[in-house]
Amino acid sequence: MNKHTVHQLILDKLQIDLDIAERAAQTAYETATHEENIAENKYDTLGLEASYLAAGQAKRVEEIRQSLSLCQNLALRPYDEQRGIEVGALLGLEDEKGREQWLFLAPDAAGLKVDLVGQLITVITPRSPLGKSLLGKFEGDEVEITVAGARQQFAVTEVV
Repeated sequence: MNKHTVHQLILDKLQIDLDIAERAAQTAYETATHEENIAENKYDTLGLEASYLAAGQAKRVEEIRQSLSLCQNLALRPYDEQRGIEVGALLGLEDEKGREQWLFLAPDAAGLKVDLVGQLITVITPRSPLGKSLLGKFEGDEVEITVAGARQQFAVTEVV
């Protein structure tokens, strides 16, 4: 696994998501401000609903912009066996049942998924319980988290 390639895939996906969100926000804004959507009486709420949608779309654009900016400014460093896992690490985890997954620990964009040659990689952040528990861990370490009252245990199989 090449974390520079994964990082670029994340940036590309965020840029695509930003472009889509900007177009959706523009469409929602145009709908909200179109003269045909001016309320004719107090029960005519199409314009109001469209303005709520436009506001939500604009907020989504800003969230993606922030994620993109934080990820663009992420300085990727090689895995340091003295420091352990830190933001920018690409790592493999195995759960108690032997299922493996790949994660990229990023400053933002949690939940984003990218595909590298058929391998799905999920972005997590240090704000998540798993991300927080992984910081400072090393290859071979085990981490345990509790989600909705259920204990989950993982082994760090590889760090790039």
